[in-house]
Amino acid sequence: MSPDQLQSAARPATGAAAAGAVACAEAPYLELLARDASPEAYERPVLLARAEGESVDRVAALEHAKFLALRVRAELEGRRRREAELSALFETAHDLAGLRDVDAVLRAIVQRARSLLATDIAYLSLNDPERGDTYMLVTEGSVSARFQQLRLGMGEGLGGLVAQTARPYVTDDYFQDARFQHTDTIDVAVRDEGLFAIVGVPLTLGPQVIGVLFAADRRARVFEREQIALLGSFAALAAAAIDTTNLLTGTQAALAGLERANEVIQDRSAVIERASEVHDRLAELVLRGGGVHDVAAAVAEVLDGAVEFTETGGTPAEALEASRAEGHAVRHGPDWIAAVAAGEEVFGALVLHGHPDLDPVDQRTLERAAMVTSLLLLARRSAAEAERRVRGELLDDLLDARDRDPRLLRERAARLDADLDATHAVLATRLDAASADADEEAAARRRLWSAASHLATTRHGLAGTRDGGTVLLLPLGPGDTATELARRTARELGTAVRQPVTVGASAPVTGLAARPDQVAAAYAEGRRCLDALQLLGRSGEGAAAEDFGFLGLLLAGDRDIGGFVDRTIGPLVAYDARRGTDLLRTLDAYFAAGMSPARTKEVLHVHVNTVAQRLERVGRLLGEDWQTPSRVLEIQLALRLHGLSGPGRR
Repeated sequence: MSPDQLQSAARPATGAAAAGAVACAEAPYLELLARDASPEAYERPVLLARAEGESVDRVAALEHAKFLALRVRAELEGRRRREAELSALFETAHDLAGLRDVDAVLRAIVQRARSLLATDIAYLSLNDPERGDTYMLVTEGSVSARFQQLRLGMGEGLGGLVAQTARPYVTDDYFQDARFQHTDTIDVAVRDEGLFAIVGVPLTLGPQVIGVLFAADRRARVFEREQIALLGSFAALAAAAIDTTNLLTGTQAALAGLERANEVIQDRSAVIERASEVHDRLAELVLRGGGVHDVAAAVAEVLDGAVEFTETGGTPAEALEASRAEGHAVRHGPDWIAAVAAGEEVFGALVLHGHPDLDPVDQRTLERAAMVTSLLLLARRSAAEAERRVRGELLDDLLDARDRDPRLLRERAARLDADLDATHAVLATRLDAASADADEEAAARRRLWSAASHLATTRHGLAGTRDGGTVLLLPLGPGDTATELARRTARELGTAVRQPVTVGASAPVTGLAARPDQVAAAYAEGRRCLDALQLLGRSGEGAAAEDFGFLGLLLAGDRDIGGFVDRTIGPLVAYDARRGTDLLRTLDAYFAAGMSPARTKEVLHVHVNTVAQRLERVGRLLGEDWQTPSRVLEIQLALRLHGLSGPGRR
C-alpha cells in the first residue's frame, strides 16, 4: 500500500479521534452553561487538563470549547438582559396605558431605569416654563437633600447640554468634563451626592425638550450603547406619560369647563325662559287691558318676590333719580328700584323687595316690566285725555249750542256711558284761594281738572272747564239730593288736589237731551250758588240753592217760587187740603200778632187752647225748629208768596 493510501486511510481515524476529543472537551462546558456558572468557573477544565498532563490537542480542544461556551454564555446573558429590559418596558407601557397617577408612573420608570442599568442613582428633571429653569421631579437612590431640591438654569450642567441639543450625553467623570457649563450650585449638589459617571437622555414631545432622564454612578464607569438606548426608551415612555397626563388634565379641565358652561347655559336657559314667560305675560296683560298692579303681580310671581308700584313720593328720591338717569334698575338696600318714566317725566317706580342679589337677566326683566308699566300709564293717560276732551266737548255743546239734535246728543252721551235722560245736577267748582305763583296756580287748576274728569268718568257724567273753574254734569242717584252731591264732590275734589275746593250745585234738571238749554241755566244757578258760598265765607264747602232758604229765590235762575213754597210750608198746605183745617190762617195770624197766642185767639175768635193745639200741629209738620229766626223768616215769606199766588195755589 502506497504512503498516500495509508494517509487517506488514517484521516478518518484521525477525524473521528478529533471529533471524540472535541465532544469530550465540550461536555464540562455544557454542564457549566446548564448551571449558569460564573465566567471564572470556565477556566477550571483547562487548568485541570494541564495539571493532569493532558495532551496538547486535548488542552487545545478544551480552550476552543471554553471560547465557544463563553460566547454562548455572553449571548444568553445578553438575551436575558434584553428580555428583562423588554419586560420592564412592557410593564412601563402597561402602567402608562392604565395611567392613574403620573407621579407613580414616573417613579416606576426611574426605579426600573436604575435597576436595569445597575446604577447608584437615577433621576428625572422637568422644565419649568414659568420660572425659566428645571427642577428635580423624581429621584431614586439619592441621599442628598440638596441634590433632590436642586433647580438648574436653562443650559446649565449636563442636563442643559442635553436639553439644548436634544441628544443623549455621557460623561465618565463629571468634574473633568468641559463640554457643558459648570456652576457652583450644580457642582456642589453633585459633589454632595458623590456622583462621577452620568448619562442623560432628553424627554421630548415633538421638537420640544420637556426634561431629562439621568442615570449616574458614584464611581467611574463607561455606559454602553445598549444602556443609553434603554434609558432613551424609558425617557420616551416618561415623555408619553407626561404628555398623556397633560392631555388628561387638559381634557378634564375642558370637561369641567364644559360642565360649568352647561350649568351656566342651563341656568341662563331657565332665566331666559322666565324672561320669555314675563314677556308673554306682560304682552297678554297689555292686550287684555291689564293695569299697573297686574304687571307688578305678574313680575312678582316670576321673580319669586314682592313687587309693588310706588308713586314718586313713596320712593327714595336718590335711587329713583339714579334709575331714571341710568335707564337701569338700581339696588337700594335689600330692594331693587326700577324707575317708571317717559323721558324726563317720572311716574313712580317698580320696587322688588327681598332680592339683594338679583340675576342680571332678572334685573332686565324688572326693567322691562317698568318700561311696560310706563307705556301702560302713558296709554291710559292718552286715552283718559282723549275721553276727557270728548266729554268736555259734549258738555260745551250742551252749554253753548242749545239747538242740537237730541238723538245725536243721546248717541254721543251713550258712547261715553252717560244718560242725558236721567236726572242730573250741574256743579260749578273753584279752588279756594288763588296762589301767588302763577305756575303753582296753573298746576293746581290742572290737578282740579284731572280730578274732576276722573270723577265724571267714574260717575257716568261730563266735565269741562269754564270761567277759570271746572264744570261737572253728574247724575243724581236714587234718594240723592243736589246738596249731598255738592258736599260729596267738594270733599272728593279737595282730597284729590290737596287743597279746599268750593262746589255750587244747581237744582236737579231732567230731560237734557230734549231740552239742552237747561244745562246753561243750571250752570248759571250753580255759579251763583258758588259765589254765594265764597261771599258767605264758606269756601271749601259744597251746597245747592235749596240750602240758602229764601236766598235760593235770588240765586235760582228761574225763580222757582212754587218749589220754595212747597219746601217751606208744603206739609201745612197739604194737611189743610186733606183735613179741611185752618193751619195756614192760624200761622199767618200768629205771626201778625207778634207770635202771641193770646192776641192770636182774639184775631181768630177762638179759644187760646185751640191756638195752642194748632201751633203744636204746625211744629209736628214743619219740625221742632220752626220758630227759630231763620225758619220764621222763610215761613213768613212762603206764607206771603202762597197768599199772592192766587186761589189756585191755596
